[in-house]
Amino acid sequence: MTDETLKTTVLNAAHRALGARMVGFGGYDMPVQYEGVLAEHRWTREHAGLFDVSHMGQCKITGADAIDQFQRFVPGDYHVLKAGKQKYSLLLNEQGGIIDDLMAGKPDHDGLFVVVNAGNKDEDFAFWSANLSGDATLTVLDDRALIAIQGPEAAEVMVAHEPVLAEFGFMDCARLMLFGVDCYVSRSGYTGEDGYEISVPAADAERIWNEILKDARVKPIGLGARDSLRLEAGLPLHGHDIDPTTSPVEGALTFALSKSRKEAADFNGAERILKELADGPSRVRVGLSVKEGAPAREGAEIADADGNVIGKVTSGGPSPTLGRNIAMGYVPPSHAALGTELKVIVRGKAAAAEVIDMPFVAQRYYRKPKV
Repeated sequence: MTDETLKTTVLNAAHRALGARMVGFGGYDMPVQYEGVLAEHRWTREHAGLFDVSHMGQCKITGADAIDQFQRFVPGDYHVLKAGKQKYSLLLNEQGGIIDDLMAGKPDHDGLFVVVNAGNKDEDFAFWSANLSGDATLTVLDDRALIAIQGPEAAEVMVAHEPVLAEFGFMDCARLMLFGVDCYVSRSGYTGEDGYEISVPAADAERIWNEILKDARVKPIGLGARDSLRLEAGLPLHGHDIDPTTSPVEGALTFALSKSRKEAADFNGAERILKELADGPSRVRVGLSVKEGAPAREGAEIADADGNVIGKVTSGGPSPTLGRNIAMGYVPPSHAALGTELKVIVRGKAAAAEVIDMPFVAQRYYRKPKV
């Protein structure tokens, strides 16, 4: 895709004014870094990083049948989800493969607010438009931008703008007035750090972006550090670690399968998914510590101790926090146990690797104390 055909977010000029290096991602011209991936990664881990994620897709699914219709294609139970809560889920095809992963919540009393991945949003919206029936309506919110602030100081920064945000716990969400405009806010993100995602009217995005950046604890962060942060957090990237051939069981995402939905078996791909839960899948996503040599990037082969190729790396690179190379990839269940010694083939050379637990770096989401 050439620069001429890349789409832009409403913050494109703001990124360029800050000296960002821009690249194509998900069909959009996006900032990969400002001062450097390593510095931005560390700043987010220690302070607060501001991310433009306006390329993501935002929509609402409303109407009396909204949840029933939505649940035909996801394995989570949204009937029991309380108002003011959201959760991660998976849009599944008829074979149980993951069309996309998403966040869906109830920030108000008007159906579901859903955020999907940039590269898949047109396909997702077309899928829902073609398949939702009854009194369920899809409204694409293409007049909104999405900003994420992540890091241990993110809450203090945002509470200074709106004190009620201090009361949010992980996965709480609400529709409220913030920066003088109508926003959807959730305490969530995709870095493993505490923080918020804020859906704002596109016309106000640059003003709000600049307002947040006035705080000395906040720096703009590009996609490079966003990727290294989500890798350390063990979070899959759609189109790389999961795709329409991958089931939730293979992708190690069974936490997204609600007990009630498994019992009802009334969602796309339920037959395959329940069979894999009972009998085991043919492959599974694992975390790897690469003990020597260069980083194992996407596409590198994974071999057993005898050198037989058994899988592929789907994400990998250096971990700035751990100071070593890490990766995620797929192997047969027989080679997925923690501590299993494997090899990764990088530039034709075999390097020692070991299956380790994920997340690689402990997630630091803020969970409210139980009363």
